[in-house]
Amino acid sequence: MAKLIKVHPENPHERAIEQIVETLKDGGLIIYPSDTVYGLGCDITNAKAMEKLCRLKGIKPEKAQFSFVCNDLSHLAYYTKPISNSSFKLLKRALPGPFTFVLEASSKLPNTYKNRKTVGIRVPDHLVPQMIVEKLGNPIASTSIKDDDEIIEYTTDPELIAEKFDKLVDVVVDSGPGGNIASTVVDISAEEVIVLREGKGDIYSFL
Repeated sequence: MAKLIKVHPENPHERAIEQIVETLKDGGLIIYPSDTVYGLGCDITNAKAMEKLCRLKGIKPEKAQFSFVCNDLSHLAYYTKPISNSSFKLLKRALPGPFTFVLEASSKLPNTYKNRKTVGIRVPDHLVPQMIVEKLGNPIASTSIKDDDEIIEYTTDPELIAEKFDKLVDVVVDSGPGGNIASTVVDISAEEVIVLREGKGDIYSFL
């Protein structure tokens, strides 16, 4: 049964964040807020948690395309290949923000990602995931919470999310209503800026 943990979006309580991080370290799955939609995630370094996340999404681990949610750009050098100055400046301008940047993957990705050539990096403009990742010490593998309703697409009410995922995840973090527009996905793996999905963020304002 999922534990619902209420966390203030602008003034998160330290103990609540610690509880969430403990769940991640124990291999648990969490649903958490972001600057776009609510996300579903786990510790990227925990293989069993990654398997659970893949099973929940109904995909094979080798097909997983979860983005890495980071609290800043410090993990870039570890999980991605070196990028150009212009790409780095773009990331600095646009992040934290509602973007997923696709970059060339380094050889240091966790085993689940071993054969991937690229990886999506997210730095949400939201204090709660930033604090979770900072305390965890490494990124969260993450995917958006999709809704079965073709019109709504993304559920915004964390209590409804908790009901739906009650037996599927370990913790639902309630920081109030979420958004219903996902991040803009931008591929800069080959230097050229290519928008793969139009979402909440306007990347053109940073170019």
